[in-house]
Amino acid sequence: MSAPVRIGILFGGPSAEHEVSCASALGVVRALAAGGHRVVAIGVTRTGGFRLVPEGVLAELRDGVAEGRAIDDRLTVTGPVVELRAGHRAGTALVTATNAPGAVHAKLDVVFPVLHGPFGEDGVVQGLLESLGVPYVGCGILASAVGMDKVAMKRALRAEGVPITPHVSFDAQTYRATDDPEKLVVGLRRPLFVKPARMGSSIGISRVADGDDLAAAVEEALRHDTVVVVEQGVTGRELECGVLGGTRPDASAVGEVRVTGGWFDYRQKYFGDADPMVVPAPLPDDVTERIRELSVRAFAAIGGWGLARVDFLYDEAAGDLYVNELNTMPGFTAHSMYPKVWAAAGVGYREIVDRLVALALARHAERPGVTQAGGPR
Repeated sequence: MSAPVRIGILFGGPSAEHEVSCASALGVVRALAAGGHRVVAIGVTRTGGFRLVPEGVLAELRDGVAEGRAIDDRLTVTGPVVELRAGHRAGTALVTATNAPGAVHAKLDVVFPVLHGPFGEDGVVQGLLESLGVPYVGCGILASAVGMDKVAMKRALRAEGVPITPHVSFDAQTYRATDDPEKLVVGLRRPLFVKPARMGSSIGISRVADGDDLAAAVEEALRHDTVVVVEQGVTGRELECGVLGGTRPDASAVGEVRVTGGWFDYRQKYFGDADPMVVPAPLPDDVTERIRELSVRAFAAIGGWGLARVDFLYDEAAGDLYVNELNTMPGFTAHSMYPKVWAAAGVGYREIVDRLVALALARHAERPGVTQAGGPR
C-alpha cells in the first residue's frame, strides 16, 4: 500500500478471551506500525465500553519486541472513554469524546477488530462497524456468527460435504429436564469433548473419558453458554491450516499441535513453557494438500472473508480427516499458530496484516452503492 492508512485496532472485550485479545492486538499494532501505518488502539472494556489508549503508552509498547509467554506481552485497556461514530466522509469512522461528540480524537480508514470470542468474533462488533459504514478486517456478520456458533458451523460444513466428527448438541433447558445426561449422548463413544457452543481458546471445554463425570463437564460448559456441544473424540493428530483472502482465498502450510494430557487446553496454549507447535507438520504430500483444499472449502461454507484458522483432527490409522472448527479471528500472538503456518508458506506477519487491510478496503469498495474512494455513487 502506497499511502499510510489510519487503522483503528479494537482489542480486549467482554469475553473470557480478553487477555488473549490484548496479547494478539500488540502483535498487530507492532506489525502495522512497522509498515508505516498510523495506528490507533481502542480498548474494549469488560462491560463493552471504549477507551482510547494514550499515544505515549502505545508508542512505548509499539516499539518493543515480543518476549516471554504469549499472554504476558500485551496491551492494556486504558485511557479516556470514547465513542465510535460514522465519519463525515463515507467509509471513515471517528473516535470522539463521549462528553463532547464534536471533539475528534482520531479519524479511521479501517478498523481491525482483534477481538476473540463473544462480542468480537460472533458478528456483534461487525454489525456495529457495518452501521458506521467503515471498512473492517475479517469476516462479516454472518460468517462471524456461524464460525463462532459450533452448532451452526457444523450444519454449514455438513451441508457442503466437509467431514465433521459425530456430535450432539442441546440447550440448558433440555439438560435440566433429563434425569440422566448419558441419555443425551447416546451413540457417541468416549472420550467425549464437552464444549460451550459459542466460546474459543479452549475455555469451558472438558475431556470426558471412561469413568469421568459427564454432568460436571456439562455444568462447566453451561457456565459459558446456554447451548452445549458434545463431540466424539478422535484418536489422532491435531492439525491446523490458515486461510487468507476473499472470494479466491489461499491456504497456508499445515501445522501440528503436539499436546500433553490428551488435548490442547487454555493453559498449554498461553502459559506453557514448551512450544507444542510443529510447522510444517510432517505429513504425506497428499494429506497436506487435502487439508489445504478442505480448509478453503470450509472457509467458503461459512461465507468467510479475510482470514480464518481451520482446525483438523486426523485419524492416521484410518486415513480420515475431520474439520473440528474454524476460528474467524485466530490468535495473533508471537506464539500463535496462524502467523507460524503462513511464515512456513513464505508470508510474514507484516505481509499478513497488510493483506488483511487491503482485503477490508477491497470488500468495502466492491459493495453496491460505494465508489472506489469509499463514497456513495
